[in-house]
Amino acid sequence: MDRIRKPETLLALGIVALGLLALFETTRIPVSPMYAQVGPTLVAYVASALLIVLGIALLVQSWRGEWASAPEETEVRLDIRALGWLLLGLVLNIGLIGPLGFIPASVLLFACTARAFGSRRPGRDALIGFVFAATAYFGFAQLLGINIGAGLLEGWI
Repeated sequence: MDRIRKPETLLALGIVALGLLALFETTRIPVSPMYAQVGPTLVAYVASALLIVLGIALLVQSWRGEWASAPEETEVRLDIRALGWLLLGLVLNIGLIGPLGFIPASVLLFACTARAFGSRRPGRDALIGFVFAATAYFGFAQLLGINIGAGLLEGWI
């Protein structure tokens, strides 16, 4: 009985509950009969199943004592600079995605987030952000036909 009170067990049960809730909500998504086999709910079903399996695996580890949380720190300090860089990245992304487009706004978000996590190489971060953003943009725009914010750069490419 002592094991059931562990925070790890409660977290595992929460993940299972989240997976079950996601599964229930997925069954309520209306699906057109036009979809033969693979419809709009496929990814939601897979994600729900993975959440449930993950929660059960964590629950088993918790009950066996194989998963223990880290010891608590006595003092937690808020890093205002890191929080500021994250906030700046979000504000820039929201403000610039319309006029500049998805790729430049996402590059700035990625670079600011990397800086918040301690990176001191903005050029490298911007290049990595560009690769990720361009891949995501063209994946959505070209493969799926979904416009996620075409701007100046996307028009040139």
